[in-house]
Amino acid sequence: MRAEDRRELVITAAMGVFGERGYVGSTTDAIARAAGVSQPYVVRMFGTKEALFLAVLDRALQRLLSDFSAVIESNPTASAEVLHAGIGAAYGNLLADRGLLLSLMHGFVLGSVPAIGAAARLGFLEVYRLLRRRAGFSAEQARDFLAHGMLVNTLVGIRMGLEMDDPDARELVECVAPIKADLIRRLAHD
Repeated sequence: MRAEDRRELVITAAMGVFGERGYVGSTTDAIARAAGVSQPYVVRMFGTKEALFLAVLDRALQRLLSDFSAVIESNPTASAEVLHAGIGAAYGNLLADRGLLLSLMHGFVLGSVPAIGAAARLGFLEVYRLLRRRAGFSAEQARDFLAHGMLVNTLVGIRMGLEMDDPDARELVECVAPIKADLIRRLAHD
């Protein structure tokens, strides 16, 4: 396997481990096991756990931006409302990659860690700028889109679907994401 392919393998495995366990709860050993490589290889490749997390955060943000950009590029004359629906659907499709969205959330929570916080702030602003400048969202539409996305992430992260026998939990999930409610329930059990 080429070094570039192994790097991708490690980043993909790290995204899953960081997404599930968080930054503090993850080890380079657990990531190496998930990738099927040795722990010294992971350290040799990235240097530190923080550098590996930054690579994961960058990968997650680039995927998000890429998927959102694809919607905009495929609908160059669409209104902000039409793009809102398309970008929302693209975001919903990203829910299937639990590690990606939860890694982003962990990055956002680590705002006080200098390097991670700086990368998370920059990435969050890139998403905001894409919504405002390229998709034509108003500041309020961008705010609401980001807030709604963070709420969906939270429901997936806390595995709200496990509580679906609770009528309030069911109501919340279905109110927040009626089209993706089944997906959120399924992801909550993964």
